[in-house]
Formats: sequence, structure tokens, C-alpha cells
Amino acid sequence: QFMADIFMKCEKCHGTRYRPEILDVKFKDKNISDVLSMTVEEAYEYFIHVQPLRKMLKLLMDMGLEYILLGQASDTLSGGEAQRLKICKELIRDQGRKKKANVVYIMDEPTTGLHPNEVEKLLHVLQALVSEGNSLFVIEHNMDLIKHADYVIDLGPGGGDNGGRIVAEGTPEDIAANASSYTGQYLKKYL
Repeated sequence: QFMADIFMKCEKCHGTRYRPEILDVKFKDKNISDVLSMTVEEAYEYFIHVQPLRKMLKLLMDMGLEYILLGQASDTLSGGEAQRLKICKELIRDQGRKKKANVVYIMDEPTTGLHPNEVEKLLHVLQALVSEGNSLFVIEHNMDLIKHADYVIDLGPGGGDNGGRIVAEGTPEDIAANASSYTGQYLKKYL
């Protein structure tokens, strides 16, 4: 039997995580605790004139993460949010440097838990990565993403001991035309 995590506010900082002298430092009337309590979208508006921050925050918004808090704990993020943050970290790290190409990115179900509008935003960023000369290997079940793939490898025909064999491979149209592919049967409706 485990009890739920218990959080207690510090008597000195009252949960802000900073000493008073740190909280006294302000940028445009907000201290570090105030800033970390902002959503990405709020921070984008607040830092609109700070070029490097604006670019980073815009990328997070492009990835559909405008609702997360800047100071949000990583253990409260979903798997899809964490993967999108990793993509952003990679892209942000490369800003200001010569664009890297020929990088292979491997992603496992990056659309998990995403609304269709967020999938569309993710797709634009993934397409930008490919257009810069990179390769993506994506393990995915979301047909909205699969239909945009250059090449699909459909494994199956079932899961566990009944899977692991190549059922079909090729373009999304090839997969949809393959009568033995369960994925193809569903993919037809999306093409």
C-alpha cells in the first residue's frame, strides 16, 4: 500500500522555490516565480520583444504546447508532451547554429493523447525536420500521421506472439491497397 504524494509549502518561500532576494528581482513587473507560473502562450505575449525567447516560445506553440506552464514539473507531462518537448529542445539547440542535416530521429507514438488539431501542428514541425534533410522513423498508429509518411512498414498481423512480421511495406497508398494489412484497411478511409 502506497500513499499519494504529499506536498507541503515551505514556510520561508511559500512554495515559490526562491529566496526573497531572488524574488525581488523583476523583469517588467514579474519575478521568476511569476514567469514560471505562466503558460507558454502567456509568456510568448509577455516576452514578445525579446527575440531569442520569442523564437523558443513560438516553437513550443507551433508544437501545440501553448497550454503548459513554463515551470511545470516534468513528471506531470504526458508521454506525447515529453516527446514534443524533446523535439523542441533539439530544434532550439540548433537555432543560431548552422542547420544540421542528416540526423535520424526515432519517435515512439508522438501523437498519443493529442487532439487532431495538435496532430496537425506536430505534422508541420516533423515535415520541417524532413525538409531540412533529416530522417524520421516514427512508430505510430494514428492514421492522420501515417497517411503523410513517405514509406510505411506495417508489422503484424497481430500483437505479441502473433506479430513482428512485415505484413506490408511501401507508400501509404501501397499499404491501403494490400488486402492482408489491417492498417491498410483503416488507412483507406484517410486517403
